[in-house]
Amino acid sequence: MTLFSRHRQLIVEWFAVANFAFLTIDIYLAHSVNAFRHRAEWIPFYFSMAASLMLLIELFLNRGRVTHRSNGLGVAVGTASILVGVLGLLLHLNSSFFEHQTLKSLVYTAPFAAPLAYTGLGLLLIMNRMVESTSMEWGLWLICLALGGFIGNFVLALCDHAQNGFFDPNEWIPVASAAFAVGFLATALIRGSSRRYLDLCLGVMLIQALVGLLGFYFHGRAITRGTAPDLFENLIFVAPLFAPLLFPNLALLAAIGLWDARSKK
Repeated sequence: MTLFSRHRQLIVEWFAVANFAFLTIDIYLAHSVNAFRHRAEWIPFYFSMAASLMLLIELFLNRGRVTHRSNGLGVAVGTASILVGVLGLLLHLNSSFFEHQTLKSLVYTAPFAAPLAYTGLGLLLIMNRMVESTSMEWGLWLICLALGGFIGNFVLALCDHAQNGFFDPNEWIPVASAAFAVGFLATALIRGSSRRYLDLCLGVMLIQALVGLLGFYFHGRAITRGTAPDLFENLIFVAPLFAPLLFPNLALLAAIGLWDARSKK
């Protein structure tokens, strides 16, 4: 048994912990745009902090292992995360879209797909505890969740960059890249894939990671060139610095699933 096979559940667990911790920072920056005007905007901030701490304590008490004793806490955190994501989706849409129900209101409202990151993390936690990691389904579920993430990434990139009419042609790169990833991962799920095709998908995920790093550079450059009087204002009003990092994040999740499926062929 390889090192990956022995620790694949733990790898996914750490992936979830890191994402919840990162979302704490991301939510703080995103909701600082309107200074947390609505009290409900604090919910994902405090939930992200609590979820990452609880999962860390769980790993510490279980000595870095995912055990049957930890199923209850993991499923509880996962279920709460799903609810936070769905609630956030409704609140984001309610900010403008439900009132006007137009394409313009959908583009210029709060990023409605963003809260679904919590739903995806919740499903990931529950799956990691309820599906046997030695089964073929475990890796396929990871690919499925990554596919859902890339669909959301496609929508986010399209809507966010439509706000300025794709002023910079480079803004089409993440839209095309996300669509590319969706096609490859959907094919891997729908049709029985050979090792050769899974290797090709791993190569595509590497490209997604590079696209995300490129986007991080472009967003960072836009922030440093911002006209606000201080860096923090540029950080929250110019371009979402961490948004492009969704690409390498989802690429890593998909790669874990693809590698697991490949190893079981």
